[in-house]
This record gives sequence, structure tokens and C-alpha cells, in this order.
Amino acid sequence: MATGVSRICAVGILLCLPFKVAAEDPLISAQTVITEQIQAFLDDDASAAYAFASPKIKALFPDAERFFDMVKRSYEPVFKVGNFAFGRSRIVADGTHAFQEVLITSPDGKDWAAFYDLERQPNGKYAINGVQMTRDTSSRGI
Repeated sequence: MATGVSRICAVGILLCLPFKVAAEDPLISAQTVITEQIQAFLDDDASAAYAFASPKIKALFPDAERFFDMVKRSYEPVFKVGNFAFGRSRIVADGTHAFQEVLITSPDGKDWAAFYDLERQPNGKYAINGVQMTRDTSSRGI
């Protein structure tokens, strides 16, 4: 009888232990990075926005203020998004890169497509490695 009770207790304890059922979805990880950087821009938080940039981008813009200024001047629709939605995406088979289309309506009502290149870092998280923007929101390869 003690053996049966012990087994039931052991199963109960195992069911209560926290565990990760599946590895984090790379697409959700990439979209989360983009969303959090956009929110940092909306909050005028240069340090937070800069934290999502890849080492390649940080080498080009060695401090948060320079990076923030460049985005403000060159990527205004991303800097002050009116609305945005995720479009097409692609994850490279080995997971080293994610490509995500983001459809943006800027505060002035114009529609844009931003194509994000994200690179997986040694810590397993994605960082934004570049963005290309176009006013043409029609079909384009991802």
C-alpha cells in the first residue's frame, strides 16, 4: 500500500513542478523584439530602443543617442508609428535569421512596409540587424 501512495505522491509532485513544454517560437520572439523596440520609440526611450539593435548596428552607431537620432531622421514611420501589423515572415532553417514584414500606418495616414532583418545572438535572443522601408505595401519577397 505504501508503494501505491508513494507513486501517487511522486506523480503529483512532478505535475506541480514548473517545466517548459516547448522551445520558444522564433517567430514570436522576433515579433516581440520588434514590438518592444517600437514601444521604446513611442516612449522616447533611446536606451531601451538601442538595446534591441544588433552588434552590427551598434558598431555603426556607438551610442543610444546617435542611434535614436538616425532612426528619428531616416525611419520616421517606425519612430512614431500610428498603427502597425505583422505581415509575411520567414525564419532561416537554422534559426540564425528572421525576416519580418511590418505594415505601418504613419501618424500622417500614409502606409509603409518595413522589412526587418533580425539576427539570433549567442544568448539565443534576436536583435534587429537592419530595416528597409518602402511606401509600396504591395507584394514583395520576404
